[in-house]
Amino acid sequence: MATDTLTTPPTLSYGKTKVFKNFIDGEWVEASTGETFENRNPADTRDLVGIFQKSAKADVDTAVAAAKRAFAKWRLVPAPRRAEMVFRAAEILIERKEDYARDMTREMGKVLAETRGDVQEAIDAAYYNAGEGRRLFGPTVPSEMPNKFAMAVRQPIGVCGMITPWNFPMAISSWKLLPAVVCGNTCLSSPRRTHHFQPLTWCALSLTRVCRRASST
Repeated sequence: MATDTLTTPPTLSYGKTKVFKNFIDGEWVEASTGETFENRNPADTRDLVGIFQKSAKADVDTAVAAAKRAFAKWRLVPAPRRAEMVFRAAEILIERKEDYARDMTREMGKVLAETRGDVQEAIDAAYYNAGEGRRLFGPTVPSEMPNKFAMAVRQPIGVCGMITPWNFPMAISSWKLLPAVVCGNTCLSSPRRTHHFQPLTWCALSLTRVCRRASST
């Protein structure tokens, strides 16, 4: 009787395979488990995109604690200033749009026309939310009582946890992440891992690197 045997496919050589780390508390760190997993091109499983961290609950707890600490300072940054950083992120995305699109195709298999559109969605989201940094208006309403002024002031919520699907990895990440940071929140973002699809970790980390670069210039 024949049986199926799962084996690791051979790997094509595109230079040294990169090992990617988690970005927590402003640093690139290894997972607490000490374990990693391979991310391979679905169109050619010999093509190893990269080695990524296999994280656990302890890593999430560490990231949440770091985000809580960062929130204490980030919430006090004026919204227009936060928006300027998001605007710079849009400019960086434009500079490397084709690179990001081609790497996304390699990681998740969509044709280039689709992945270019995916990156463009992130660019558009960045520009739009950069504008929102100067439009965080709070409503004023007539008071039912004399000598009273009724108004609402928008305040950040805190730490936001974001899990994004595989089909539009950069676009949907930007729809979640950028409005949250413009509004003064801090974020944990992770691609979803399922039985059927590997997590699109390269795409998620690319957006993280863009935001880090935008905040440091």
